[in-house]
Amino acid sequence: MLRSALDNSMNNFSDLILPYLPWLVTYGLLLCGLVAAFVPVIPSHLLILISGGAHYFLFREESGLGIVSFIVLVLLLVGSQTFETMSGSLGSKWFGGTKWGTIGAMAGLIVGMFFPPLGFVIGPLVGALLLEAILAKKNIKDATQSGLGSAVGTLTGLLVRMIVAFVMATYLLLDIYLLK
Repeated sequence: MLRSALDNSMNNFSDLILPYLPWLVTYGLLLCGLVAAFVPVIPSHLLILISGGAHYFLFREESGLGIVSFIVLVLLLVGSQTFETMSGSLGSKWFGGTKWGTIGAMAGLIVGMFFPPLGFVIGPLVGALLLEAILAKKNIKDATQSGLGSAVGTLTGLLVRMIVAFVMATYLLLDIYLLK
C-alpha cells in the first residue's frame, strides 16, 4: 500500500516537473550569465551562449534558434571578450602611456585576477604606473596618468561586458519567442 502511494507521488512529481525542466535549465543558465556579468572572473557571455545551446539541444526544431542565432551570440562573445581584455592597456595608451604602460597594465590585470574584485582595477593601475616609472623613466605625474588611464580602460571594459551580456540575453529571448 505504502509502495503504491509512493510510486503514485513520484509519477505525479515527474509529471509536474519534467515539462518545465528544459525551461528551468534555459532560464537558470541565462540568469547565471547575467549575474556573472557583474563578476569579472566568471565567463558570463559563455554561460549565456551555453544557455542558448542547452535550449536548442532540449527543444531542437521547436527551440526557435538556428545557426544565425549562434553566429550572432558567438560574435558578441568574442567581441566583448577581446575588448574587455584589451581595454586596460588601451586606456593606458590613450592617456599617454608608452608600451611599458601597456605591458604593465596587462601584467597587472593578470596579477589582479588573483585578488578579485578590486584586483581587476588596482592591478592594471599599479602595473602601468610601475613600469612607466621604472622602465620608461617617466616622472610620477605622467606614470600616474598612464595608470589612471589603465583603470579607466578596465572599468570601461567591465561596463561593456555588462552591456553585451544584457544584449546577448535579450537577443536570445527575442530569438526564442519572436524571431522564428
